[in-house]
Amino acid sequence: MNSWLGVLASNGMGKTWQQQAREAALADELRAKAFDITPENVDEMLERRSHLLKSVFPAFSQFCLTNLQIQPQEMLQVLWDLWLPLGIKLASQRQQSERPLIQGILGGQGTGKTTMSKVLILILDHLGYRTVSLSLDDLYKTYSDRLVLTQQDPRLIWRGPPGTHDIDLGLNVLEQIRQLQSPVMLPRFDKSACGGAGDRTTSEMVTDVDILLFEGWFVGVRPIDPNLFDTAPPPIVTDEDRAFARDINLRLHDYLPLWERLDSLILLYPSDYRCSLEWRKQAEQQMIAAGKSGMSNAEIEQFVNYFWRSLHPELFIKPLVKDATVVDMVIEIYSDRSFGEVYCDRANS
Repeated sequence: MNSWLGVLASNGMGKTWQQQAREAALADELRAKAFDITPENVDEMLERRSHLLKSVFPAFSQFCLTNLQIQPQEMLQVLWDLWLPLGIKLASQRQQSERPLIQGILGGQGTGKTTMSKVLILILDHLGYRTVSLSLDDLYKTYSDRLVLTQQDPRLIWRGPPGTHDIDLGLNVLEQIRQLQSPVMLPRFDKSACGGAGDRTTSEMVTDVDILLFEGWFVGVRPIDPNLFDTAPPPIVTDEDRAFARDINLRLHDYLPLWERLDSLILLYPSDYRCSLEWRKQAEQQMIAAGKSGMSNAEIEQFVNYFWRSLHPELFIKPLVKDATVVDMVIEIYSDRSFGEVYCDRANS
């Protein structure tokens, strides 16, 4: 960690450190390509990243201590290798566009969508870009509308699957931002309202938006061939499960106009989709240890299996990893939550 402290303390990168950083930046060809780093521009890109690190570090440190309850040094490597170059890339994309950038972020439970969005907002703010986040969760139908929905289809026992969102609301918000309207009212959702069932809360007024980070567990996901459900993996095992999966698949068509508003899509991809179940259990155990209410392991499994029955990661997410027509960048995540490969179009690399 001394090398990091040296970068923060110095007025520029030391020669030895610069050479090491240069070699590291070019060693991973897929990552270098994803972040537009070449042998010709590597020194300039690293110098820019170094200066940005020093300007961002105080706010980033406070974020780590307050939001993540960890020491900032534990996240410095991720900040340097992933979040800073990603922030620089998004800033460059916005600079080249005549309108705000709509950046989609797709990732299952526990993949770090929210954390990454908050860090990117912090970084992009230092780069001079007004960045805001919108979660797919913010587009849930109201509590009363979801009660009606459950009466129409009792299988929709939890909010989350396709069909439980107000798509027109999302389209209006994305279109207002694309059209450079200001101010824009971003919808917000309070999951603790109505006894935990959740409901809309006061919208947030934002002005002069440059970049919108639109994140969610199936943002950008497309419908698939319904015949694939005939040989679907567990927990899609019964005829009722397959019928539910097919119906949810049909509902995905309604979301396509929303995905068409995305300029780019980043996929946070676990090495094993089942990691999300373990991550959820860890999160609930931490909540219980902190004196808050949380679900038992059996309840968590029931909850997660419900979502896997509606949109199974193996059927809907895995194919996107190699589909450069849908996903613009893949960020792999290991079971210990560390980040693996980062690439744009691995199939043609």
